[in-house]
Amino acid sequence: MSKVGFFQSVRLKLIIVYILLILLGLQVIGAYFVDRLEAQLENNFTESVESRLDALAFNIQQAFEEDRTEEDPSLESDVQSILNSFNEGYVRNEIRQLQVIEEGSNVVIAAYASGDATPQANVGKKTTNPDVLSAFLLQDQSSPETRVDSETGQRLWVGTRTITNDVDETVAAIYFEADMSPVYEELQDINTIFANGTVISIIVTAILGIIVAGTITKPLIEMRRQAQIMATGDFSQKVNVHGNDEIGQLGHTFNDLNDKLKISQATTEGERRKLSSVLSHMSDGVIATDRLGIITLMNAPASHLIGQRFEQVQGKPLIDVLGLEDQVSSAKEMEDLDSVIVDMSTNDQHLLLKANFSVVQDEHYEMNGFITVISDVTEQQRADQERREFVSNVSHELRTPLTTMRSYLEALNDGAWRDEEIAPRFLDVTQNETDRMIRLVNDLLQLTKMDHKESSFYKEKVEFVSFLEQIIERFEMNKREDIQFSKQLPSDNVYVWLDKDKVTQVLDNVISNATKYSPEGGTIHFAVKRVRQKLQVSIKDEGLGMPAHTVEKIFDRFYRVDKARSREIGGTGLGLAIAREIIEAHHGEIWAESQEGKGTTVFFTLPLMRQKRRGNK
Repeated sequence: MSKVGFFQSVRLKLIIVYILLILLGLQVIGAYFVDRLEAQLENNFTESVESRLDALAFNIQQAFEEDRTEEDPSLESDVQSILNSFNEGYVRNEIRQLQVIEEGSNVVIAAYASGDATPQANVGKKTTNPDVLSAFLLQDQSSPETRVDSETGQRLWVGTRTITNDVDETVAAIYFEADMSPVYEELQDINTIFANGTVISIIVTAILGIIVAGTITKPLIEMRRQAQIMATGDFSQKVNVHGNDEIGQLGHTFNDLNDKLKISQATTEGERRKLSSVLSHMSDGVIATDRLGIITLMNAPASHLIGQRFEQVQGKPLIDVLGLEDQVSSAKEMEDLDSVIVDMSTNDQHLLLKANFSVVQDEHYEMNGFITVISDVTEQQRADQERREFVSNVSHELRTPLTTMRSYLEALNDGAWRDEEIAPRFLDVTQNETDRMIRLVNDLLQLTKMDHKESSFYKEKVEFVSFLEQIIERFEMNKREDIQFSKQLPSDNVYVWLDKDKVTQVLDNVISNATKYSPEGGTIHFAVKRVRQKLQVSIKDEGLGMPAHTVEKIFDRFYRVDKARSREIGGTGLGLAIAREIIEAHHGEIWAESQEGKGTTVFFTLPLMRQKRRGNK
């Protein structure tokens, strides 16, 4: 390309910009000028007031030194006359107030005020002005200073002048207040002129800036617009080149880049489609990250597993998305990981994911990113956990009776079988423990069938009140004499669709527990009532009760509040767990309420059968 001439270069445009900057610099000079002018005006004001005060002080000093006879006017009259004629012949009256105070007595002997003020009110009174008192104390005049009147808001120049006699003794003081408002009003007028000039300069500068900057920004705006179009994948358009300056050459280069990107994009798109097809048909989730662990790619299964769309996690660290902060602190540590278990559970769903990491290396064998494959292992982990808990619980439950049986059998083997009193008792204990293990195995088999949906339910229409009374009567025949039953049952018929054998098993377990744990003289309360579209049954004992934190756990498998007592009375720890499975299979609920020392109440509900309306066929 040919060399860019001066008149075609951006340099000339920059010169014009510099000229505009000079124009703005004038405003800085103006601000400096106003600042200096303010100082000059204040200086002129103070010099004017000082010169007038010098003349006033001289006249008052002459009045104090004058020898007076009885026929002559008094000192106070002479001083007051001097103050009254103070402003005669002056166009501007800067001094607003004057007071002459005699030294020693601190009495105001004369006063003057401009305008409508009445200064005579202070004449003959002692002054309390701290400036005057300080001047008398120091035997020297105070330096004037600028103050703001609290009532009018005007700026005042305030000070005290001392008057001495021929032996340099202070005989009086002049307190003065000079109004500086004219100075600042004049300065405000000048500021207004400069402000108007500044506004005009800004307007002119803005117009020139728009005109000049347009020649530079127009091609740049066009290139930016083209870049935005290219970002969408459209490489069909090109930038219009205006001129042959540096920006024009940039336009030519931009068009060359457009052609190369078009070819590169076509190649990349083909590879992307192949990769997308592979990722979409995978059953596992795949997440790709860069070397910093920032997510750059994710397939649909991964999005489903983590519960977030790719657009939501794109550009975010993988560590944050998977919640790995407790296991790794940086992407560098992920190189040493083979796999981790990630808990993605929520309040509504329990979800465990297994994430396997593999490092992506570049041509120099340096780490360039990660490929993370995630899979749902919730069911696998749950099955493993249940299997471990099952083995642990069964082993624990079987160990006690087996240990007991072994001890008694060893004793019998050692000769106890010959003892006619001990041998039958040992055999009876062994038989009880054997029966307990059989009950435990049967309960486990029943729970296993329910877990695998292999347990059959034969439901039928049952009038529940009479059904419950039959079960209660059976327990009344076999209960301890010191236990009483209290019933609160509906007088009408209540029909429920249920499996009589299964619900009988539930009632047998709950009533049996209430009977076993009731104290002497206790009462077991039975109650049945309708609650909305369900039948609610409650069975309450007056036993020891249980701590509040254990109530929800009594329906867990192998859970016992008092393990020693439960084993003593033959419990397996599975009865209430089976009861819960049966009630839930009937689309009901079962729960308990208990208070230590006041007993326990077990509730369960069953859906009521809907009655047909009259007239329906």
